[in-house]
Amino acid sequence: MTDAPVVAVLDYGSGNVHSAVKALAEAGADARLTSDRGLLQDAAGLVVPGVGAFRAVMEALHASRGDEAIERRLAGGLPVLGICVGMQVLFGRGVERGVDTEGMGQWPGVVTELDAPVLPHMGWNTVRAGAGSVLFDGIEHERFYFVHSFAAQHWTLEVLKPFREPVVTWSDYGAPFLAAVENGPLSATQFHPEKSGAAGIRLLANWIQALPRG
Repeated sequence: MTDAPVVAVLDYGSGNVHSAVKALAEAGADARLTSDRGLLQDAAGLVVPGVGAFRAVMEALHASRGDEAIERRLAGGLPVLGICVGMQVLFGRGVERGVDTEGMGQWPGVVTELDAPVLPHMGWNTVRAGAGSVLFDGIEHERFYFVHSFAAQHWTLEVLKPFREPVVTWSDYGAPFLAAVENGPLSATQFHPEKSGAAGIRLLANWIQALPRG
């Protein structure tokens, strides 16, 4: 697709990146797995996948300077989408089994273990999409695929007018947790769109269609 927007998938050593690239292509993007600084900045969108421990992902981002690429894009108002632990590290801190790790601090809050009888939370679950969501347009009542034991469970960001309130989407497993956030150029999902079948492809397509063109 020659007019497909270029979406860079940040290559910093995280697993499961190829399924994300494939899903983005199916959703209408010219998806490229890359660590090239120029492409990370110039692409229409940047996707930050993430699996594993919060600290390991932060260490890999620091080592590859991927955190700098994310911050540079956001400073310029350029779209970024975090997935799973790629969402979690956007918060201020992560606490996993007593290990307290500083996150990127794009949003205030702490990622903590879910209060549920069985972990990980693995499988399909519904969400409560926030009003005016772009990501969940047309798929508000679909199920999405989660694999995680930790999440942000509180939303404390205060936005003053004229800035627009973020769109916050929740899910439940033992207790409510953040399933997705849409905050200006920065969006993220705790679930895996690339593993969520047609609904996940539609969500990615919704994000892609909202990207700035040429």
